[in-house]
Amino acid sequence: MNNNTDSLDLEEELFEHFRFEVPKGQASLRIDKYLMSLIQNATRNKIQNAATEGNIFVNDAIVKSNYKVKAFDVVRVMLSHPPFENHIIPEDIPLNIVYEDDALLLINKEPGMVVHPGHGNYTGTLVHALAHHFDNLPMNSSERPGLVHRIDKDTSGLLVIAKTEAAMTHLAKQFEAKTSEREYIALVWGNVANDQGTIEGNLARHLKDRMQMAVFADPEIGKPAITHYKVLERFGYVTLISCQLETGRTHQIRAHMKHLGHPLFNDERYGGHLILKGTTFTKYKQFIENCFKTLPRQALHAKTLGFVHPTTGEMMRFDTEFPQDLQDCIEKWRNYSKSHTADEE
Repeated sequence: MNNNTDSLDLEEELFEHFRFEVPKGQASLRIDKYLMSLIQNATRNKIQNAATEGNIFVNDAIVKSNYKVKAFDVVRVMLSHPPFENHIIPEDIPLNIVYEDDALLLINKEPGMVVHPGHGNYTGTLVHALAHHFDNLPMNSSERPGLVHRIDKDTSGLLVIAKTEAAMTHLAKQFEAKTSEREYIALVWGNVANDQGTIEGNLARHLKDRMQMAVFADPEIGKPAITHYKVLERFGYVTLISCQLETGRTHQIRAHMKHLGHPLFNDERYGGHLILKGTTFTKYKQFIENCFKTLPRQALHAKTLGFVHPTTGEMMRFDTEFPQDLQDCIEKWRNYSKSHTADEE
């Protein structure tokens, strides 16, 4: 995020990893070059990425990578995980492995499991489980073993894990080049107007609610994100959709669908835990509350994952059934819509 406003409240979510006070007599120097000379194993690309994410502060303000340091500046690198995050203690946590070979494995992640440590979740994550079940997994660019991509804690579905350095590199390039296939199923509030469409817009942290991502028209803010959606089934007050991702940004579907005016059903962070569409009848309110109890999380499932195998060159495609909580919630809506007619809104 290339924005100097709201820098202090962003710190509430960030952890200080490095702190330097620029000494007297320091010549004017770009901050990316300055940090490269001080942080062991840092690359210019990593430092520039940190600046793009809004993680480099000078005198308590976010700066870009081309900022030039001067004497007595206080430079801090703030990241979303604590410095001790990568000290992983293996934990014997069961994994639902749907495919495995010498190069990779596919996991069907249960809702509620955090993928990697951070934000108060320092044990019980997928990374802790992987450390128990597998030795010497390769590290990704964020020093997280095996992870090629991630999904949110309360999102269920497929993740590919690399078992070798070569597989990590090959798979990461596919995700970066947007050649991997990723389909998510979501239940969203409202009757989506078009049968299909595309949402484009840079994503960055919301200026007021730092736990949300938001769409920005300014191309200098955030990172480009593209979501293609298609309506699968309409239930009047909610709609079941399929989302194909071109990019894989944090909270991409959740933020894009809210931007479109259709937050995910029971997505508390993005307002979907409120009754956003429907009637004022007490029975309807009870029906929604029962749906929330049935699906106590955002209605999002990573259903399909496709990629070229890094060793064989074969195109592989994996598909999963809906988890039981999502199936049950959809069935409740399907039955409700058959017996009730929703007003067009």
